[in-house]
Amino acid sequence: MKKRFRIETNKQSADNKVFLPIELATPQIEKVAFGNKIVEVQFVPHKKGKIIISEAIRKALFLPELDISLHVFTDKDTMFFGPLIGILTSGFTSYPLQPLGKRTSFFSKLLSVNKMVGALPFLFAEEHIDWEQGLIKGYFYEDSSWKTIHVPFPNVVYDRLPNRRSEKRKNNLLLKERLQSDYLIPWYNPGFFSKMDVFERLQQDEGANAFLPETHPFTSFSIIERMLSDYGHIYLKPENGSLGLGIHQILFDRHEGDYFCRYRDEEGIQRLRKYHSLESMFHQLFSKRKLSNMVVQQGIHLMRVDGRIVDFRVHTNKDENGEWQMAAIAAKIGGSGSATTHISYGGEVKTIEEIFPSSDDQKLYKEKLVDAALYLSKVLETQVEGIVGEIGFDFGIDKSGKVWLFEANSKPGRSIFKHPDLRDFELLSRKLSLEFGVYLAEKAITQPEEIFK
Repeated sequence: MKKRFRIETNKQSADNKVFLPIELATPQIEKVAFGNKIVEVQFVPHKKGKIIISEAIRKALFLPELDISLHVFTDKDTMFFGPLIGILTSGFTSYPLQPLGKRTSFFSKLLSVNKMVGALPFLFAEEHIDWEQGLIKGYFYEDSSWKTIHVPFPNVVYDRLPNRRSEKRKNNLLLKERLQSDYLIPWYNPGFFSKMDVFERLQQDEGANAFLPETHPFTSFSIIERMLSDYGHIYLKPENGSLGLGIHQILFDRHEGDYFCRYRDEEGIQRLRKYHSLESMFHQLFSKRKLSNMVVQQGIHLMRVDGRIVDFRVHTNKDENGEWQMAAIAAKIGGSGSATTHISYGGEVKTIEEIFPSSDDQKLYKEKLVDAALYLSKVLETQVEGIVGEIGFDFGIDKSGKVWLFEANSKPGRSIFKHPDLRDFELLSRKLSLEFGVYLAEKAITQPEEIFK
């Protein structure tokens, strides 16, 4: 575990002295840094296990007066306090108690692990940056309340933009380019995965390809006809969809020659409709949809519990050593008659132990799912652009026990954590998200060639 130190301010002092524990004091250090602010100082060793700085130094660094022990990194002649982790998002409101509206609860939980991690995380958007002064009006969560504090540019940026629309806004694109190119700030978890892009990249790896159901962009009825002949049923999904919206299960009755479609209509009602041809089905259900934005995926005969389909969510995160870890695992049981297991469609979250009463089955399937998730995480990070720090995988297990990958999400949802027995997983996933930021900050300071290669 990396060592942390409490940093105290001597309010009566206006000099440039920094009192350091003897173990940190080295003659070549001449400067102290916080974020992108650097101040020349005089270091004085002492026998106390904390760092003491003057009020003048604290103000020059724009170091917040928060009750937390921070990491200390050194490189050449500079000692760095922090790290300062900027969490980029959008959708700020004017309400002090709910600065991010309905998402405020998630962010307050995320920032509340700061003392466990030993970092200073804060929220910001493009409009909070003062480029001339090199400062950001950051939103901090401390003592169960929100406060805004002006801080330097961060050591790393954790991308939590809420959707593709906000990600593609010109101001956010320019912000990302400027902070990365002009300030050399590492940026992790950028972008949203596209279903087809992920599958096409994973297909390049023989081991990863074994987990992939046949998946194609929609181009013609002939693809659907052929896949229905091969598999009996298929799924038609929006390429960039989420939360199960717009998913249709299409089934073919070989004996009668009829087609069936299971879906959720605009009013949220589950439907199962019968058609005599694909043409009539598509004319009635998809005439207003842009089919070029849809993907066709092989249907899998999933294992069931009480007649309801089951799939699995596995979250992986990189940790403070830059290694992939399993952060959470849960099962999702589909609602009665539903084509998916999404909670909004009547699905339920269960633990692995609830799904598999046998301890042997628990061990077997948990190992299969975790091994698949960790392997695919390692493959994906080499195949996609940017620094990936977390992934949410949706897996299925068929009746023979084979694991299949349905989707991989770069910004996975948190619905599984509503289950009371998954709270420890929820805490771990938040903690790992920021611990990876600490790892990146240290790398950017001490081994920048590893980050910016």
